[in-house]
Amino acid sequence: MISAKTLTQEDLDNPTMTPEQVLKFNGPTDGFLCSLAANRFGIEFMSFKIRDIESGQVLFQVERGEDEVPTPSATDETAARTIQYDFPADFLKFRTVGTKLVFTVGPKPVPNFRMIERHYFRDRLVKSFDFNFGFCIPNSTNSWEAIYDMPRLTADEQEDIMKHPFETKSDSFYFVNNELIMHNKADYSYQA
Repeated sequence: MISAKTLTQEDLDNPTMTPEQVLKFNGPTDGFLCSLAANRFGIEFMSFKIRDIESGQVLFQVERGEDEVPTPSATDETAARTIQYDFPADFLKFRTVGTKLVFTVGPKPVPNFRMIERHYFRDRLVKSFDFNFGFCIPNSTNSWEAIYDMPRLTADEQEDIMKHPFETKSDSFYFVNNELIMHNKADYSYQA
């Protein structure tokens, strides 16, 4: 596990973590590797949807209006960057899952926007995703749709994950020109 506890506020505001480093992580971080202030590009997530590709069933959906964007000074950083998902047990059997993300960009251009997402169960890497959004123009609203091939889990692995809710975790790292600007976390439960 990489430790965020050793980072100073200066480290968090001006992170030096690279994509190559996060791609080597074998377990979730114990904190955030950058502060909300590191998001110098004003990127805000406006909506997110997860669906099973085969059935089209929507499994999770959240949306907020422009006036609902929190200001970093008024928000608890952990709550603002952590989400808990409670999915049905069948989720572990899906072959492919689709996600759609809508986000806005502030007044600066965003070159080479990249997301690396690492999923773990009990400090074991289950799946890693690496997406390049490319260039985003200033003051724009953008959408990104991705299809994830889900990891093939044995029946024993699925059972173990179901018996241990919220021990499946992920770290999502967002980079602009290989500079870490955002780090979010999620915990997952899969109930029968």
